[in-house]
Amino acid sequence: MNMQAVKTIYAAEMARFFRTLAQSFISPVLSTSLYFVVFGTAIGSRIQEVEGVSYGAFIVPGLIMLTVMTQGISNASFGIYFPKFIGTFSELLSAPINFLEIVIGYVGAAATKSLFIGLVILGTSFFFVEMTILHPLAMLAFLVLTCISFALMGFIIGIWAKNFEQLQLIPLLVVTPLVFLGGSFYSISMLPPLWQQVTYFNPVVYLISGFRWAFFGQADVPVGLSLLAIGAFTALCLAIIWWIFRTGWRLRE
Repeated sequence: MNMQAVKTIYAAEMARFFRTLAQSFISPVLSTSLYFVVFGTAIGSRIQEVEGVSYGAFIVPGLIMLTVMTQGISNASFGIYFPKFIGTFSELLSAPINFLEIVIGYVGAAATKSLFIGLVILGTSFFFVEMTILHPLAMLAFLVLTCISFALMGFIIGIWAKNFEQLQLIPLLVVTPLVFLGGSFYSISMLPPLWQQVTYFNPVVYLISGFRWAFFGQADVPVGLSLLAIGAFTALCLAIIWWIFRTGWRLRE
């Protein structure tokens, strides 16, 4: 493996992150802090507890997941789309670098950025709520897997998109609604039976449920099922990326 190529792509993407620190870092942290103020303080004072956990603490895993998923997609999709937009991506394809090294460089940087933001938001949450993480290693594992899987998804979106509007289409119209309806701010058990059954078709439910279990030891679906879901999603994204590079779809247009 050409590790120098991987390091170069990774370093270039991380440098872009620090050049646009206000947009890529301060903005999501500030937005999440507002969620804590509005949902955790204003609404939480009325709901009190959900499944024995204060509402302010209960929404922390959902808020972290919301930010990590959207940031993972956004960073990876823009990172791979911009070289296409300015016409330098063809030079990358003609360089002695295989597709795996390209993917590791771009996806690794995007996953690192979203992981960093997720951990900062976790630290920020302790200023607003009191909570204890029951399974910290499991929490970190779920967080890392989510960062990688959604960075892979963002990489696919970046290759698929033909303009900046398409770049935002799936995150805004598909991912964000699925996260909001996936139990970010409530437990699935609070829904009527019919909507509970419908909600189980939302794949994000399994990610948030497993992540929340790592915090409080409670989950809407079995933890093993959550791990299986995130593993299957990661494998699907990898298979799609392999197919894209094998066929050249949208790479040389």
